[in-house]
Amino acid sequence: MVIIDRDDQFPDVAAVLVARALWRYRSELAPLYLVTALVVSGLVLHAARPHWWPYLLALATVAAWVLAMFGDRFGLTLRMERLYGAAVVVGVGGWLAAVTALGIAFSPLLQVLAVGGFVLAVPWWVHRRRRAKVRVDRQIAAWPEIAQSIGLAGSRAQSAVVDVWGWRARFALARGQTIQDVTTKVPAIESALGTFRGAVRVFPTRDDKANRFELRVLNTDPHADAIPWPGPSVSSITEPIDLGPFEDATSARVLLLRRHGLIGGVAGSGKSGGINVLMGNLSACRDVVVWAIDLKRGMELQPWASCIDRLATTPEQARAMLRDAVMILEARAAWLTANGRRVWDPAPELPALVIVVDEYAELADDAASDTDSIARRGRAVAVTLIAATQRPTQKAMGKGAVRSQMDVRVSFRVRERKDVDLILGQGMLNAGWHAHTLNAPGKFLLSAPEHDTPRRGRAYLLTDDAVSEAAQRHAALRPVLDEVSQRALDDAATPLVQPVSAASAPLRPSREDRAETVLREALDGAPDEGLPIAHLLMISEMSRPTLYRRLNELVKTGRAVQVGRGRYKASDHTP
Repeated sequence: MVIIDRDDQFPDVAAVLVARALWRYRSELAPLYLVTALVVSGLVLHAARPHWWPYLLALATVAAWVLAMFGDRFGLTLRMERLYGAAVVVGVGGWLAAVTALGIAFSPLLQVLAVGGFVLAVPWWVHRRRRAKVRVDRQIAAWPEIAQSIGLAGSRAQSAVVDVWGWRARFALARGQTIQDVTTKVPAIESALGTFRGAVRVFPTRDDKANRFELRVLNTDPHADAIPWPGPSVSSITEPIDLGPFEDATSARVLLLRRHGLIGGVAGSGKSGGINVLMGNLSACRDVVVWAIDLKRGMELQPWASCIDRLATTPEQARAMLRDAVMILEARAAWLTANGRRVWDPAPELPALVIVVDEYAELADDAASDTDSIARRGRAVAVTLIAATQRPTQKAMGKGAVRSQMDVRVSFRVRERKDVDLILGQGMLNAGWHAHTLNAPGKFLLSAPEHDTPRRGRAYLLTDDAVSEAAQRHAALRPVLDEVSQRALDDAATPLVQPVSAASAPLRPSREDRAETVLREALDGAPDEGLPIAHLLMISEMSRPTLYRRLNELVKTGRAVQVGRGRYKASDHTP
């Protein structure tokens, strides 16, 4: 018998059509196939090995226990899935053991098979992942037609896997096709597959073959909601910092030791949130001294002041800080040379120095030479520069080599396509780094030596309460500058103007004298509850160790009192 359904010369045989239908709907018909296999197996075992029924029952029990306890290793990630798998195995094993011992005609084994098979089939039919896999199989089967329509004729699917958020598949390309050709056709792929915009990702395969690529399709956005910060991921600058999860739930970890970093994105893209994640981790490191420049008068970084050794909020303070950083850089380099060493290995007694600059474009032009020097010479001596800005143009970054020296690039959403290359580097837009398509605050692309493919991540969210709690908890962990660096700063603390002669003019106060005066005036005018360390650091411009040393001296001499944890005021009984 044949069925004539086309104008072809040789129509398909009916058996072929039935076989194709049975294969195409194999997922929906899987319970029926299992019941058929049980009936056939029961008949054979009862006739040939009826005494095997205890072994079958024991095997089913062990298999059910393994699925229930270790089913996640077999792809059953949810507890309900593991329990369902165990129930099916117990039911199948128990029925097969009974048929083996008693025969299929024994009542009511057939009725139990029919009712039990239907009951256990219902969860299979309605399971979301199974239905998703069926849809994926059909899309993969239709790929030759899709590839023909979008200009990738000859490419073919090799494998496909359904996961929590969607599915991913591995494809082989035809001769002459490259992954760059696929990247340019992402919008066409989205249209052909019927997904929402931005749902398709293209990556190289793990073997990095030029004629392969991995296609990832999202049914739901794993980064649709903000992800609370779980706490610091490091305790040392020598460890990679976790900025947030990628779309496949792996961590966006990046090492900052001996690397400078650039963070870019338009206002409202989540750039400040990314800086908070960075500060939350740096403040937990016992081998890092953090200096910060916040030219929004401290609006962004002031909450971290208790963990910041030195905070600059004006261009003048920023210039002085960068000059001091260059002095530290040169002093460390001289010390390394004198001791026959090539690199500065961070430790609590020899901490690294990380300078975080928010709104880098607001720095004055005369600070460019210092930032350029830090960018070029700071790696070996563990002096790191992290710059955040909206558009890192050549004008904003200065005429030096600052931007070219930054190995770590984090791009939040940008407004224009050309800004992608400004932040991530020339040619990154054409290579598939589409930061202009990021559609929520906190989403970012990370480019670093260990992250050379465009993968979307979302920075953890730190609420104001989380920032305050972390800053308070980490304040006690903060190290002080090493002796080499502190000596370099002390040697540089000279009067701003030297007198021409003894009778010409009075000396202008040194920076140290001015800081002392500001500190005494602040303590004299402090309220009853005192002033916090963070406030005293900001107004006096002292380093943290210097401020603590001076406060201890004032307390011992009775000129100041400590009225709370980290809060001071002038003594009411000053001698």
